[in-house]
Amino acid sequence: MTRRNPGPWMWGETVDLLEQADRLQRQFFRLAGGAEQARWEPPVDVFADGDEILVEVALPGVPADRIELECAPGELVVRGERRLPRRLASAAIQRLEIPHGRFERRLALPPGRWALVQQELANGCLQLLLARR
Repeated sequence: MTRRNPGPWMWGETVDLLEQADRLQRQFFRLAGGAEQARWEPPVDVFADGDEILVEVALPGVPADRIELECAPGELVVRGERRLPRRLASAAIQRLEIPHGRFERRLALPPGRWALVQQELANGCLQLLLARR
């Protein structure tokens, strides 16, 4: 029976966990540099199938009129704002885990010309379908 040295395996797991924690921190708790600058990045799922890309962006509590989309060459940009509920403006915050304020998410697109052909906001997720032109 041969024994593996646990050092390299543990180090690899540690590095993976640190990278994941760093990504989550950047994603949800990025501080704003100015009033109009994005404060957080919503998480996304991206699926590619030949000449189509489906992007799903988690935007709980964000109405459609607070979302801006830009499909530029090589990049898809989703930005907007998630506001605190007005009726609770004077309430004491007991817990605040869902990010609020301005958000922006930039996604690199594969080479080629892409067009946004369908979008739907349902159940707190924005689904975007892009097709290669």
